[in-house]
Amino acid sequence: MFRLSAFALRGLSPVLLVTLLVALVLGAGPLRAADDAGTRLNAFFAAEWERGLRESPESASFDGDLRFNDRWTDLGLPAIEARQAADRKALETLLGFDRAALSPADQLNYDTYRWQLEQSVARQKFREYLQPVSHQGGVQTLDGVSEALNFAGAKDYRDWLARMQAVPTVIEQTTALMREGIKARNLPPRVLMQRVPGQIAAQVVDDPAKSPFYRPFETMPASIPAAEQDALRAEARRTIAERIVPAYRRFQAFFERDYLPKTRASIAATALPDGKAYYDFLAGYYTTTNLTAEQIHAIGLREVARIRGEMEKIKAEVGFQGSMAEFFTFLRTDPRFFEKTPEALLERYRATAKRIDPELVKVFRTIPRQPYGVRPIPDNIAPDTTTAYYQQGASDGSRAGFYYVNLYKPETRPTWEMIPLTLHESVPGHHFQFARGLELPDAPMFRRTAYFVAYGEGWGLYAEQLGYEMGLYQDPYDRMGQLAYEMWRAVRLVVDTGMHAKGWTREQAIAYFKDNSPKTDQDIVNEIDRYIGTPGQALAYKIGQLKISELRAKAARELGPKFDLRDYNDAVLETGSVPLETLEKHIDAWIDARR
Repeated sequence: MFRLSAFALRGLSPVLLVTLLVALVLGAGPLRAADDAGTRLNAFFAAEWERGLRESPESASFDGDLRFNDRWTDLGLPAIEARQAADRKALETLLGFDRAALSPADQLNYDTYRWQLEQSVARQKFREYLQPVSHQGGVQTLDGVSEALNFAGAKDYRDWLARMQAVPTVIEQTTALMREGIKARNLPPRVLMQRVPGQIAAQVVDDPAKSPFYRPFETMPASIPAAEQDALRAEARRTIAERIVPAYRRFQAFFERDYLPKTRASIAATALPDGKAYYDFLAGYYTTTNLTAEQIHAIGLREVARIRGEMEKIKAEVGFQGSMAEFFTFLRTDPRFFEKTPEALLERYRATAKRIDPELVKVFRTIPRQPYGVRPIPDNIAPDTTTAYYQQGASDGSRAGFYYVNLYKPETRPTWEMIPLTLHESVPGHHFQFARGLELPDAPMFRRTAYFVAYGEGWGLYAEQLGYEMGLYQDPYDRMGQLAYEMWRAVRLVVDTGMHAKGWTREQAIAYFKDNSPKTDQDIVNEIDRYIGTPGQALAYKIGQLKISELRAKAARELGPKFDLRDYNDAVLETGSVPLETLEKHIDAWIDARR
């Protein structure tokens, strides 16, 4: 979801830019005047940023850098190995800097980038690139890139056409990686891959105008002359019919005939080559801690028991007569909690966001400038996608952030979940976090757009709880929604470690989830499959939230009457996304400065 943002030094050609930056890093003769540790370090960061944009054109596009809008990331094995070698070289270069000679701000930058590079290098041995397709995305959803693009002029459409022309190459590269995965027995679970044929089929259209790749051409800006619009549309339809559809048809045959039958029956990450080490790595990577799977599982069990006790209080408050399981069924099925149409559901989400906006000043002093909007998740991926997600805005302000909501089957989308969901995904959750990061003064671009899952998702879950201070949880069913969302993240600690480290089956995980949460069956199954497909990621939410809440309690205790929640919340966001240990050091220093 969360991608790189653009970096550009105005007035320099790309070649000259890289030459200058590398010269600064190496302390070249003409630039000796700038040869201090901080200047050289930041030149290294800038060169690394430029490398990242060139290696990942989609990331550049998402961030508003249009230089590479006509190409895709090279998924050929030589290119992947070259990127990995570049990461190893970058880590070697970074370790050559004298950390002690840096300012405190540059030490934070150094530590953060070192953590990122060390993690990137450490995971190379697991060869994750051999599984380039999941039920949540891959070559079958390439068209989704267009959702983040700004089609303002003819060049934007020509760039998209160039990408469309290159789709067969991306598919061929993806197929080659999957064949290597078969040889290495590095394969995804079959239960997830069974969802993919339907996604591929959505690309194999008889009418090119029905292709997901054609969406940008359905409505074109009036600034493009009508004749040119017609020509661009004709070229798009021709490309879809002659290149894209045949390529997807070949991929469909390969996937269903050669790949799907060879996927694994097991769901645990430990079933992969060097699987135990892989899951241990992922747990540490996503939580940015040294917690073991056993420790995380135990934390989850404790949190589930605590939250369930709070749910019992809500059940008593509303006068429900029956068991907790019956109360959950009531929450999942009673018509009062559901909108009848996708349109009504979208309007309800937008109204919830508008209700939150004026309350933000109660818990923040600093409100970020970047706007955000609410959009539906595209129809072709909605059935296999989670409830909602956030897509960050461009760092140059050319595109707002967007909160995407799932309108598939409105009868499975209860209204009691809307407040915590919106707090988490938009404001003051992910949108605040990313927008504030973009406003970090003097920080290198990688810091402004960094995303550490424990920090980012921990903040999102913490933001759900700020709804109490904002006066949003007046209705007991809305409070139940907040508890249900917190329970959701606590359950994750149990089922993720259960499936990947303790031998749980998929059915066992679904049953545990359903026993402890009022989320609908549709959501529960999609969530469990997500945890199977991205081992360890789901651990970050609750672990991060617990740390942010722990630090808040510490600050309130030690500062007493000097504590102000608005200042604390600003302090958490003012570092940008960092590992939890780094955040704790920052808050400790913040407390000391205010005693």
